[in-house]
Amino acid sequence: MREVTYYVATTLDGCIAAPDGAFDAFPIEGDHMHVLMHEYADAIPVHVQQAVGVEADRSRFDTVVMGWRTLTPALDVGIPSPYAHLRQIVATRHEREVDASIERTADPVATVRALKREPGSGIWLAGGGELAGALLPEIDRLVLKVHPLAFGSGIRLFGDAGYDPTAFVRTAVRPFESGVTILELERRR
Repeated sequence: MREVTYYVATTLDGCIAAPDGAFDAFPIEGDHMHVLMHEYADAIPVHVQQAVGVEADRSRFDTVVMGWRTLTPALDVGIPSPYAHLRQIVATRHEREVDASIERTADPVATVRALKREPGSGIWLAGGGELAGALLPEIDRLVLKVHPLAFGSGIRLFGDAGYDPTAFVRTAVRPFESGVTILELERRR
């Protein structure tokens, strides 16, 4: 069965974006970037791959599931299909126009459950927090890029998900000189 990995940048206080959805406070330079560009190339938008000379091979992820507000920044700058190398699914409760290469779902839990039964490599949950909270029972792995920042407020890692303790086991911790730590966890079975 395929696994869902929530691969996301977060602050020390558990925010994945500012209150308005901005994520530009996360640094895009530092020694941690080598890991992101090479081990997680499948999670790099096509236009960035082309700019930095990285090619995704779909070995880690072949599908991305994201919330509408995760897709919006790309749309706002004229990129209609940011992850064209992957199967793209956007969760939205509203009828919205998207590129023909992007599937829409109003029921992300059912969609992810169906995806897990299909053949393929991993499923990347790209965010946002509200979607991650809804999909928490389906998340198999967490790969958190923990930045040495505190936002105080913002979009939380799992949105406003209700209280439901879910145990994960740490499988790797990689600290970098940049201050970023990549923390990898898997669901406790």
